[in-house]
Amino acid sequence: MTSEAVRRVQSGSPWEESFGFARAVAAGDRVLVAGTTAFKGRVLYGEGDPYEQAKVAFTGALEAIAEFGLGPGSVIRTRMYLTHLRDVDEAGRAHKELFDSVRPASTMLVVAGFVDPRILVEVELEAFRGRTQQDTARGAVDS
Repeated sequence: MTSEAVRRVQSGSPWEESFGFARAVAAGDRVLVAGTTAFKGRVLYGEGDPYEQAKVAFTGALEAIAEFGLGPGSVIRTRMYLTHLRDVDEAGRAHKELFDSVRPASTMLVVAGFVDPRILVEVELEAFRGRTQQDTARGAVDS
């Protein structure tokens, strides 16, 4: 794959610059979104609330794939990392609200912690840029 076939986008997270990574990378038919938290700039949204943090984090990840013209229907895999087992239901509720009609492959893990101890949830997602069965069923046309 040539370097022209790979495109990267940034979200402005302070960690992207400090650690040298992109928020999302498109390569071929896939768009991969790096671990995304409920931070917007230097402000953490939903402090102490795993549901709100999951919603904000997934919204940020969806904003990253929107840079490639994609939305929730393009998501084929999600990952949720939690610091507490007690937060499984709340993070799962946020996931269901966003992806229930899509049903991506999904993984949820409990981890020891994140770079900021106030973070309760971090998410990743992968999206597919090719035609989906939903596109075919609607009679979508390639552009």
